[in-house]
Amino acid sequence: MNERGRVRRGRLVLDVEDAGSGPPVLLLHGFPQDLTSWRRVVPLLRSAGLRTIAFDQRGYSPGARPPQRAAYRLEHLVADALAVLDAAGVDRAHVVGHDWGGGVAWALGWAHPERVASLTVVSTPHPGAMRWSLPRSDQALRSTYMGFFQLPWLPEQVVRRRLVPALAGTGLPEATARHYEERMREPGAARGALNWYRAVPLSRLAPRPVTVPTTYVWGEADPFLGPVAARATARFALGPYEFLPVPGGHWLPELAPDAVAGAVLARVRSVP
Repeated sequence: MNERGRVRRGRLVLDVEDAGSGPPVLLLHGFPQDLTSWRRVVPLLRSAGLRTIAFDQRGYSPGARPPQRAAYRLEHLVADALAVLDAAGVDRAHVVGHDWGGGVAWALGWAHPERVASLTVVSTPHPGAMRWSLPRSDQALRSTYMGFFQLPWLPEQVVRRRLVPALAGTGLPEATARHYEERMREPGAARGALNWYRAVPLSRLAPRPVTVPTTYVWGEADPFLGPVAARATARFALGPYEFLPVPGGHWLPELAPDAVAGAVLARVRSVP
């Protein structure tokens, strides 16, 4: 695969960046980002001798925006990641995920541990920890936006027209926020990105603990994902595990790339 390429999965085409050599690292972005969210992390990983594989996930790649919400069930998102690894000729990768990409990373860890050399999950608690925390903390209040995203058509209008102030208000530079808003204005992009949330009740991939070596990186000032779920994640990581709280909010790949890359490198080097 060239540095920039495409992976076909059935009727869908996923845009991929695959560069460098050495142990492979699969990078999974979140909402409402794209593979450019890793642009400050990738050079640090490559300079340390790692191969980085990042892709615009389903709903974000222009050639992979099915309109049906059922097309965004977690098992389909996991299958996309496996298809990218297959196309890259990678049997096992160090998997790194942020935000929704973290959700996919956790699922890869419990559903396909034979394909995962290690996990580094950024911001996103294990789904089991999220569920555990809901009646025990303010996490439900922090997650109210997810209920709004279940509505038809109105959330699409918001992310197409009001995403910049929403993202800038939680710490992203305005230029970065503007890039993501412009991507959401592409045909089918806003609906595809929001369908990740709308498909949550439809998932057939029940959460289980992970046993692969795992690092969980959490921003201490994250407005969306609170400390109770973050600390409870240890209950669901049964292999070698490190919880790494760092200063900062939610957008750690963009705003704390040194901390993220350092956590990835430490985890990769810990695996024989």
